Amino acid sequence: MSHETDREESLSFRPKFGADGLATCVTIDAGRGDVLMVAHMNAEALEATLASGVVHYWSRSRGALWRKGDTSGQIQSLVEMRVDCDQDAFLAFVSVGGDGGACHTGRRTCFYRRIERDGSGPRLTFVKE
Repeated sequence: MSHETDREESLSFRPKFGADGLATCVTIDAGRGDVLMVAHMNAEALEATLASGVVHYWSRSRGALWRKGDTSGQIQSLVEMRVDCDQDAFLAFVSVGGDGGACHTGRRTCFYRRIERDGSGPRLTFVKE
């Protein structure tokens, strides 16, 4: 079995991070199934998440480890974590504390706008929450 096939088919957890040291994490509300946000994790964030049960990310803008909810109260408690076939992307199923939101704009999800097409090109509309 090749190294890549072993990563894809085995039960050996060997996460693969990009050249920037990051992997994408899609965060989903475990109760409702809504996608709340997409963020990035480095090895330290992944380790902290798995060790504590509270989701941590790597903030590209701040260049720092970030425990979601420390300032907003929207702590994301890990319910289940999955990894894709290449082990370079994660799904984090969470229960959210505080007001139940995830977006820094104060909304429940970061995906609150829909892209619509019309004759003049794409435009955005708000999704009702």
